[in-house]
Amino acid sequence: MEISVVKEYTDKPGARYESQGSNSGEKFRDTILYSKFLEAIEKKENLVVNLDGGYGYGSSFLEETFGGLVRRLKEEKNDNYKKVKEIVIISNDNKTWIEKIQGYIKAAIDNPLREEK
Repeated sequence: MEISVVKEYTDKPGARYESQGSNSGEKFRDTILYSKFLEAIEKKENLVVNLDGGYGYGSSFLEETFGGLVRRLKEEKNDNYKKVKEIVIISNDNKTWIEKIQGYIKAAIDNPLREEK
């Protein structure tokens, strides 16, 4: 199962929170990524997120999307949050985004829940 951020959400990713403007990481996570992630688990499929074709991704967008997914899943009191690290990230445009996302996921898994704003 694959999500193309550009095709399914926007080619102009915005800030961390919806309150900070359009195309936020929070909105992408809550309206697309979360449900697709749970669907992939249910179907026992790998989830692939393709970042190619956008006009760039800020660290706040990426952290809220992927680190935020871990935190949201942790609140559900099950082990699904541990599976976020199995999401396959594709970025031929900028390979450093993949490394950053992996770091955000690891940090969110390893650290206790923080207060959301």
